[in-house]
Amino acid sequence: MPAYIVTYDLHTPGQKYTCIKEKIEAYGYYCHLQQSVWIVVSSKDSTSIRDDLSTCLDNNDSLFVAKLSDEAAWRGFSEDTSKWLKTGLKQ
Repeated sequence: MPAYIVTYDLHTPGQKYTCIKEKIEAYGYYCHLQQSVWIVVSSKDSTSIRDDLSTCLDNNDSLFVAKLSDEAAWRGFSEDTSKWLKTGLKQ
């Protein structure tokens, strides 16, 4: 299954961090890279993931979802996160 990067910016009022976190974690295979940056592995396409997560957003919030390839480089992450990236991006 493909991996997708999910980034968002929740602006005031009504920031629903718990809602979006729970929806992302419901995908089952995910990695929380940075404060508002996640990777999820899913059989859904980017539009479906966007639509699913959009239920947690206000009109002034932003969300970006894109399919990733297995080519990536990173630095400064924990050993566990690096291990996830090495395997998760090759699903």
